[in-house]
Amino acid sequence: MKTIIFATGNKDKLVEIREILAGLDVELKAMSETGFQEDIEENGESFRDNALIKARAVAEYLKDKPEYAEAYVLADDSGLCIDAMGGMPGVQSHRWLGDRTYPQAMQDIIGDMKGLPDEKRTARFTCAIAAVVPGHEDMTVQENVEGIIAREMKGSEGFGYDPFFYVPEFGCTTAEMSREQKNAISHRGKALRAMRDKLVSEGLL
Repeated sequence: MKTIIFATGNKDKLVEIREILAGLDVELKAMSETGFQEDIEENGESFRDNALIKARAVAEYLKDKPEYAEAYVLADDSGLCIDAMGGMPGVQSHRWLGDRTYPQAMQDIIGDMKGLPDEKRTARFTCAIAAVVPGHEDMTVQENVEGIIAREMKGSEGFGYDPFFYVPEFGCTTAEMSREQKNAISHRGKALRAMRDKLVSEGLL
């Protein structure tokens, strides 16, 4: 059984990751379970850059822990890119919040976009996944899910920007979807499956 350490401290995200990777013969652990407690500075210019920064930081820490000598380290970086805002908040999706909650930040955006028709409210969730595997070159994948910015908050599932991200194909926000439905179409679900398939094709899983 392979051990995968996921470089995240977000409990909601880890639940989602466990669900998406269910069925693989792997032991999935959060970085905190290895003793890693450092704050990682995500100063990359892209989602792929930041995912690699996080994965490499945890992998470097694990070099001094023999029990994790063969462990794979995965990390993600994701965000909401709004076309009417020039792709913002993008890679700054979390830092952009400042002292605001997600609902407070999105209410500000909805106010700024008041009156815009749906065709000008286009946005996408983007997720990059990086993998650091001992003895192999570092790998990244990136996936998107397209939608529009909702005119009001809807739904109580998911987390972050989910209640404000409307997917016309399904007629609801990602916060109104079941966990199974969201995992099937979400940026993170698509990216995790792409990385899973990449690792399998390389004979690593």
